[in-house]
Amino acid sequence: MPDSPLAVLQQRLSVPSRQLGAPAPEGDALRALLQAAIRVPDHGKLVPFRLIALRGEAKRAFGERLAALALARDPAMSGAKQEKERNRYAHAPLVLVVVARIAQDSKVPPIEQQLSSGCVAYNLLLGAQALGYGAQWLTGWAAYDAEVATLLGLAPNEKITGFVHIGTPQAEVPERERPALEEVYREWTPA
Repeated sequence: MPDSPLAVLQQRLSVPSRQLGAPAPEGDALRALLQAAIRVPDHGKLVPFRLIALRGEAKRAFGERLAALALARDPAMSGAKQEKERNRYAHAPLVLVVVARIAQDSKVPPIEQQLSSGCVAYNLLLGAQALGYGAQWLTGWAAYDAEVATLLGLAPNEKITGFVHIGTPQAEVPERERPALEEVYREWTPA
């Protein structure tokens, strides 16, 4: 259904970050993507999210610092694992850190605020694909690490939702098996 209004959803797939190269959206295209991505459900109008861009030299410096943190925790870490940590964010030209800002004193439960932030990350995936780019939402140990949060300047009420890697696919990504609708859907009927 190429002309379907649901085509972006029906064809959505993640492009592995290692297969993302230049270019990434910039200028007006990036601004439009970001503006679309933040149009998410937001119970209480709390805006429980924010974005941090990692690009160029800053992205490389971030990878170096993560490798140093990992090595400090595991001094016996192999050279190959150190290199993996150093280059974790090096492939895609743009990495957006999606941050959940949780208002603890709100009537809106924290899970709803986190889900709103997750919707931002998902909208980035959909929007990037709609613009002809590829993207992958990753977490990994760095998303849950207090020192990484400090490195990124996160406040105590903020948590990393994920790192969304965006760029141009360098190879075709095969479709993966998806669940049959019948496996995940049913209608509730009263007993």
